[in-house]
Amino acid sequence: MTGWFRLTLGLLAVVVGLVWTLQGLGYLRGSLMSGDDVWAIIGPIFVVIGLALLVVGLRARNRAKRQPR
Repeated sequence: MTGWFRLTLGLLAVVVGLVWTLQGLGYLRGSLMSGDDVWAIIGPIFVVIGLALLVVGLRARNRAKRQPR
């Protein structure tokens, strides 16, 4: 996986995780997931995974920039 792909997946995981967390906590209504405690637990897990992917992606991009072509 290239750095930009990890960054994209990481950003997507953070956004999805935040939405799931807010739905699980009952702040976002209109879904079957609203107010369900399971999503209030799964959401932050996705946020952490997304942040880890963002860090790995940034490191890969920085490493690629330093290498001569």
